[in-house]
Amino acid sequence: MQRIDCTARLCQIAGPIALIFLAAVSAAAQMAPTRTWEELKAETQRRVDKNLGPVGGLKSEDAREALSNIHSLDRDEWAAAWSAIGDRYEKRAKSEDAARNNDAARDDYFWAFRYYTAARWPVPNSPGKQKAYQSALAAFRDYGRYLDPPVEQIHIPFEGKDIPGYIRIPKAAGPAPMIFMINGTDSRKEDEIQGRDSLFRSGIGVIAVDMPGTGEAPIKADEGSERMLSRVLDYLATRPDVDSKRVVTWGVSYGGHWAAILAYTERARLRGSVVQGGPVHDYYTPEWQKKSLGTPEYLFDLFAARAAIYGVTTPDEFYAFNPRLSLKSQGLLGKPSAPMLVLNGEKDSQVPISDLYMLMESGGSAKWSWVNPDGGHTGRSEEWPGARISEEVVTPWIKARLEPATAIAKNKM
Repeated sequence: MQRIDCTARLCQIAGPIALIFLAAVSAAAQMAPTRTWEELKAETQRRVDKNLGPVGGLKSEDAREALSNIHSLDRDEWAAAWSAIGDRYEKRAKSEDAARNNDAARDDYFWAFRYYTAARWPVPNSPGKQKAYQSALAAFRDYGRYLDPPVEQIHIPFEGKDIPGYIRIPKAAGPAPMIFMINGTDSRKEDEIQGRDSLFRSGIGVIAVDMPGTGEAPIKADEGSERMLSRVLDYLATRPDVDSKRVVTWGVSYGGHWAAILAYTERARLRGSVVQGGPVHDYYTPEWQKKSLGTPEYLFDLFAARAAIYGVTTPDEFYAFNPRLSLKSQGLLGKPSAPMLVLNGEKDSQVPISDLYMLMESGGSAKWSWVNPDGGHTGRSEEWPGARISEEVVTPWIKARLEPATAIAKNKM
């Protein structure tokens, strides 16, 4: 007998397809041209004030100061203004660190990291942004020393290079089940390894590396680049404090692409895979890219961020390269996979909602879906900000997947 588990927004059928349609596919939004500096300045301050990505959580007064010192779309001017704020917090943190004022040092290293991240965003493609990125890495590693559980830096050998990453293992009896976090186009492993407090309280650890083509990853994104991520699973199997038989991947935005691929290629080693706003097939078509690159949902420099993942520079190179990453073209759709939770927003203008439906309708193994009818990229909306989606949708699903095998078998009876 099939068992169906449903809430108002999440449904699973232990069969070839599991899908809820919460709203009809909306008409494609009209895409805006590149913002002028004055428009970008106003939009950046608005997002800071309303706690919206990618600058959500920054302080309004700090943003006003930084933005008042920028007068053009020059990337180094942007980097310098935000880095000046970061420098101030870092200087104060080092003084507090020396005085063993641990709580204050932790907080100020965190703020330094956040402002250096704003300075390098979305991609370190100028000298000033490259410097800001290195400053962000240093500030985060100082911040990570004060977290509980602490952030452990790791370096995983890979094809003559290494894969830099972080791991956090909670204090618990026995080896810890793990979440393998995979970042998106403009986020980084540093963003994905922090927070997650409810997971740690449940005895679940977290590991994060930069996805191919971003941050400190040793290779660019291409067909077959998931081998780098498979190497991370190899590494987990070597650690006595990790239960490598209880691992779930969680890919956010473009990271969802890799989480979906791993669900197929590494299904024997994964308990599940969360595909949150991940590209599947339609995203990789020139038609979608030409439409989506001007979306006002993205703050600025979207083409530069997307092209950097592949290491290409011109639109023609980018459009020609994209299709090789399609899961459909790679022949993965419909094959057996680890269980998947696939989620996004109906109004996502960066990754088409059709990709979610294609993945769900492709058959294969059991899948769950969650669609926010008012949501944009990764499902976020005013009612459902990213933190709420994580806590109320993704985390409970992950915890259920990471139960000991005996408990999962009992729940299926």
